[in-house]
Amino acid sequence: EDSLKATGIDLLKSQNTRQHHTDGYNIKNLVVRRGQPFQVQVSLNRELRAADKLSLRFGIGENPVKNRGSLLSLKPERENFNGWKISLVKKDGKECLLSVTSSPNAPVGKYDLHVKTGTNIYKPENGVIYLLFNPWCEDDVVYMANEAQKKEYVLNDTGYIYVGSAYNIYDRPWNFGQFEEFVLDACMYLLDKSKLSLTERRNPSNVSRAMSALVNANDDSGVLMGSWSGNYIGGTSPMDWIGSVTILQKYYKTKKPVRYGQCWVFAGVLNTVMRCLGVPSRCVSTFDSAHDTEGNLTVDIYLNEKGEKLNRSLDSVWNFHVWNDVWMKRTDLPDGFGGWQAIDSTPQEQSQGRFQCGPCPVKGVREGDVYLPYDSKFVYAEVNADRVYWLVRKVNGKEKYFRLGTETQDIGKNISTKAVGQNRREDITWEYKYPEGSKEERMSMERAYSFLRPSRLMPRSGYASTVQTLSGNIQPLAPHEPVTKTGLHLEITNTEPLHPGNPLEMAITVKISKPGNWTVDLIGSCQLQYYTGKVQANLGTTKETINLEGPSEMQIPLKIAPDAYMKTLSSVEDEVLVLVTAIAEVRETKDKLTKETSMRFQYPPITVQMPETAKLYNDFTCAFIFKNKLNVTLENCKLLVEGLGIFKMTTFDQGDIMPGRIMKSEIICTPTRLGEKKIVAKLISNQIKGISTEKSILIT
Repeated sequence: EDSLKATGIDLLKSQNTRQHHTDGYNIKNLVVRRGQPFQVQVSLNRELRAADKLSLRFGIGENPVKNRGSLLSLKPERENFNGWKISLVKKDGKECLLSVTSSPNAPVGKYDLHVKTGTNIYKPENGVIYLLFNPWCEDDVVYMANEAQKKEYVLNDTGYIYVGSAYNIYDRPWNFGQFEEFVLDACMYLLDKSKLSLTERRNPSNVSRAMSALVNANDDSGVLMGSWSGNYIGGTSPMDWIGSVTILQKYYKTKKPVRYGQCWVFAGVLNTVMRCLGVPSRCVSTFDSAHDTEGNLTVDIYLNEKGEKLNRSLDSVWNFHVWNDVWMKRTDLPDGFGGWQAIDSTPQEQSQGRFQCGPCPVKGVREGDVYLPYDSKFVYAEVNADRVYWLVRKVNGKEKYFRLGTETQDIGKNISTKAVGQNRREDITWEYKYPEGSKEERMSMERAYSFLRPSRLMPRSGYASTVQTLSGNIQPLAPHEPVTKTGLHLEITNTEPLHPGNPLEMAITVKISKPGNWTVDLIGSCQLQYYTGKVQANLGTTKETINLEGPSEMQIPLKIAPDAYMKTLSSVEDEVLVLVTAIAEVRETKDKLTKETSMRFQYPPITVQMPETAKLYNDFTCAFIFKNKLNVTLENCKLLVEGLGIFKMTTFDQGDIMPGRIMKSEIICTPTRLGEKKIVAKLISNQIKGISTEKSILIT
């Protein structure tokens, strides 16, 4: 009757979570990070004596056993067990304060805590403890020294994803929401679903690879189903999400893939998952990103005789593509390849039989070490391929292919992420590539090519036998500007803002730098295309012959009436870009040049009106105002708003907004969390697929 029994345990949640930077998680359980001490207070039925046996038992998985390392039995002041240790901080009557330090390479996941005294086992009511990676711990492979970076890459629950085109990049606000209700549970569910062994769960390299597979629904009924079909009936259009929270909550509730995602949605969700698990993570956007299905480092673009791009290539150049970088030491690689690792959950190509990509060391991409695991060849091609233009001509009823030339500096531009601690874009191209044309770049390229062996200069669509070279000067595959005899140069710009409902007014500028009289044949075309490079509509072409007295330049206008594109614009569910392609040939020298530029439509802004600060649990009003300054009615308008720690995702149906009309919506907000909070709003309609804005408020 004198046997020692535990009668209660206090996991000291508020003090532990503050020290572990986990106080943000909206969950009743204790969440701690590995390799760092946390305290628990055990209440006993009597005072602890020297001869008493007391141990804390941590079990992970279905049926934990000691010899597998899934059950840890920790006795105070005894040798450590699998790198875990426990000590008695103080005894106070029947209370015992214990300090537990998990191993800095412990498997991440959910642990059941029991107190064992002699033969008695006490199972507390809320005894499940969540153990995460720890960027604050020097012995953890995800350790990150810089405090501001940890605040951004681990703790910031909002951010931006950069989209658009290299010609005009814009930011899409995104709520990562890694601390919201059920998000951590969804991540734990994914960890269990990944079937990673306990040993594999120690390593962020395995965990991030598994998460890149599970965020897409391909081959494992993961979180998000991708669709680029343009028809999103039976789901949510990829353009309509403003954050990851709704997606992960819905997935956790139904355990079925959520419809639909495109690359920035996959990257937004994967960023949430990695930050939630404690791995520093950032969304990375690459403009003019190659999707090269053969790994031969060239992407073929086919043009017809009017200069219009044809949808017939297996490979493509996406206006932008978004993936993630996660931060870790790579214990499986030679020294020097730690730091940022690229992972990508957009289902593009299978790797080891699953749609997963990475982690691929960013330094390896820069150095051309494309043999390093995982998927370095694929990532290298995305940022380094060449674009080869082919002209498709009918000759005696048969299609023949003529090579127009090669662009070597076009792919992998303006690689972007949100700056640390600031609401602006940071260009990180230098982390992925040496400067174009530098000695290092050439060496890196030669190194990469030695592993890749790109073979051909033939077009890829199976008509290789009919390849004709055009007479005249074909530019060599060289790592610098195409050299032409006349210094021929093309520029494509818009001369007026591209507002839906207005004529699209653009110009092609032809420049020649060499003295002399030159005759230039110019073909120009305008099309609407998806961000994946797929052409949706042909809008118009122009054909001119101009005489230039070099050195000089001439601007050729290209104008498209609203009727030519408005119908397409309102019938597709995706955002489309305006693609202008130009082909110029100098008759006297047969110099040829091809140039393309994608531009995005421009929209009037949404304004947010609310106070700059508010008090915790005190209501305030937030108003969203939009004036339709376009010459066209916006049909079926919906306003989507979300404020983490303020209000849940809300949708307002606004009906049709006529030109000149003003829409105003109000929401009453009750802040439930302290600090700087953001409200994100997005307006969508048939004609416009997304005008986003955001505003911050300080909650005191």
